[in-house]
Amino acid sequence: MHFTIQADNGLPIYEQVVRQFKFAVAEGVLVPGQVVPSVRDLARSLAINPNTVARAYQQLQDENVLTPLLGRGMAVCSGAKQRCWTDRRQLLADRLSAVLDEALRSGLDADSLRSLFDKSLKKVLNSQESH
Repeated sequence: MHFTIQADNGLPIYEQVVRQFKFAVAEGVLVPGQVVPSVRDLARSLAINPNTVARAYQQLQDENVLTPLLGRGMAVCSGAKQRCWTDRRQLLADRLSAVLDEALRSGLDADSLRSLFDKSLKKVLNSQESH
């Protein structure tokens, strides 16, 4: 499990942790029953405040992604993969909608957007193929 924090991406750090957990569960990198790093361990590895990790873990617990294990920490809930997959899809759809809205308000038309999207998608796919 490898998470990264980007202080300049506009999202609060705890939200970045939440999203990365959800994405990891959705992809099967984290599986139901798997114990996740302690608050202190994750905070140390990400070089962030433990309170930030605790806030993220609390949100993940509230959303039935993580469950406390008496004396052992936190683990991924059963059924979390489907919830996280749905959440990930919605998060990405919301971000895409926001970008499209901004582009339309800036004067781009639908054909220009499609062309820009196609070029960007090809660039990303080519970049991933080379890794």
